[in-house]
Amino acid sequence: MIRTGIALLAVAAVAALPAAARAQAKKSGSVVKIEATAGKIDDGGKQTVTLTITIDKPWHIYANPVGQEDLASTQTVVTVTGKNKPEEVKVDYPKGKVEMDKTVGDYNIYEDKVTITANVRRAKGDTEPLKVKVKFQACTKQTCLLGDSFEVEVK
Repeated sequence: MIRTGIALLAVAAVAALPAAARAQAKKSGSVVKIEATAGKIDDGGKQTVTLTITIDKPWHIYANPVGQEDLASTQTVVTVTGKNKPEEVKVDYPKGKVEMDKTVGDYNIYEDKVTITANVRRAKGDTEPLKVKVKFQACTKQTCLLGDSFEVEVK
């Protein structure tokens, strides 16, 4: 009973917040969609994982590298793991668009649609699914949403 009352109070408190504050309570995944596909494993154990990230307008996510030390914790990061640890993972991040900001300094962003590839060299004989995780944060010039992550298995 007490928990229910506290939960209702929390919902009421969020509803009473101004729209900008409520937007900040949303997660970045609400404006970012990610698809992941994996190519075939070649004879040398190499496989390419392709991520297509679609970002709703007017939002952006921070590129990697973001190019601004103060924003380093918000840059997009892709990790690839598996039941059997890959021998090597090399993520190719595309160059971001430079966003000029007189307050924080210039930084790099991704807008609209971006493709990130990860080249994976798998352990010998490994054909288990790979786990792909993307960490990101969506913002506009006025507000940022809570950071989020996307995780999926690919074969």
